[in-house]
Amino acid sequence: MTTRFRSKKDFQLSALQESQIYQDYRKAFMTATGLPLEIKAAANAGENFRASGKINPFCAGLMKDNQSCVACLAVQAKLEKQARLKPKTLKCFAGLCETAVPIRVGENLIAFLATGRVFTNPPNARQFSKAAELLVKWGAKVDLKKAEEAYFNTKVLTPKQYRAMIRLLEIFSGHLASCAALPPRQKRSEPLSIRKARTWIEEHSDGEISLGQVARTVSVSAKYFSEIFSKTAGMPFVDYVGRVRVEKARALLSDPSLRIGEIALIAGFGSLSQFNRSFKKFTGQSPRNYRNR
Repeated sequence: MTTRFRSKKDFQLSALQESQIYQDYRKAFMTATGLPLEIKAAANAGENFRASGKINPFCAGLMKDNQSCVACLAVQAKLEKQARLKPKTLKCFAGLCETAVPIRVGENLIAFLATGRVFTNPPNARQFSKAAELLVKWGAKVDLKKAEEAYFNTKVLTPKQYRAMIRLLEIFSGHLASCAALPPRQKRSEPLSIRKARTWIEEHSDGEISLGQVARTVSVSAKYFSEIFSKTAGMPFVDYVGRVRVEKARALLSDPSLRIGEIALIAGFGSLSQFNRSFKKFTGQSPRNYRNR
């Protein structure tokens, strides 16, 4: 049975969350830093992320209280609003840092990498007193004695360490964006005609390809093929062909002996301008910048 997604962004987000590269990086990041890391959908601004196994005790205690959660959600909503183009860090009412790093594919914001809930300076009694006053004012049902103990046991990173960690996430978000920009791999559960079509497209991506041509190749009508292909691949036929060519070009760009114009023709693009437009659309950067990076 084919899984249906509400939009292309939903499909990309699901693919990223399930990808091995994200799972491996998340595990390594959490082990190395002791901090949480989650991918949050861009459409769910303000949705509190509940990272498994890495929430500090202070935040975990506040999550049991509705008033405290409202305050956290407000900070996260503001954070994601300001982090649509570049990483952004804000502090919550208790002085803990929270960071959102955008994952963008071309001009589209797909999701955020969310982390934080850590101090960048050692907490002090005055800070906790202010936080406790707010909790009392909100009528929060929190054990202040336990909260104070957890507060002063919260992880502390130096500002320099925290900036370096954000830079790592920024680099990783670029890797995830590249993954999201590429066509998903074939699944055994998809229709045979779609598997054949994918194979045919990949083998003939250096020439002209039309939907009607591929539909005839797999012996189905163009209308049916267009509908079933979009549902199965999670993207329109034209986008899929473009992404196959971009994937091929990405591999060729690692060869310094090939000029960018040559790569455009080898990958199947009709002109250098078309190649530049497509490459930036699916990766968020020009072929030249991608090669330099």
